[in-house]
Amino acid sequence: MDRGNRDGGIRLPEGNWWDWDVIAWDPGRLRLAAGWDLAYHHGLELVFDDPGFVSCPAEFQDPVFRGPTSEERARVARQLGGELPVVVAFEADAGGREPISCLVAAERLEIVHETVLRYWRDDVAPGRRLAPWVRPPK
Repeated sequence: MDRGNRDGGIRLPEGNWWDWDVIAWDPGRLRLAAGWDLAYHHGLELVFDDPGFVSCPAEFQDPVFRGPTSEERARVARQLGGELPVVVAFEADAGGREPISCLVAAERLEIVHETVLRYWRDDVAPGRRLAPWVRPPK
């Protein structure tokens, strides 16, 4: 597990992280998942603890991560009444004509690199896990 830079210029592990989606979002955590095809599994998660500001689509492709601009930092601070330690900015393909600008601000960021299966298996190998919504067949 790795942590991103405070300036939002995160370091992703080597891999084909083309396809992305939001797999969990509640008041305490935003979890983005990535892989080359999300139909059966994903291999990367960005876990934002205590997110205070989120502006991104539920599904997107090919994000380009960058440090936030001073205007983006000011926007977050204005909306929240203060700054958060982690502010991540990126441009991504969300299916429109142009890339969309995305912004996430949170207390912490954790980068989890492991295979997460999106379908039921009785024999999950070490180093893999099932996605939280996967249940055994009835």
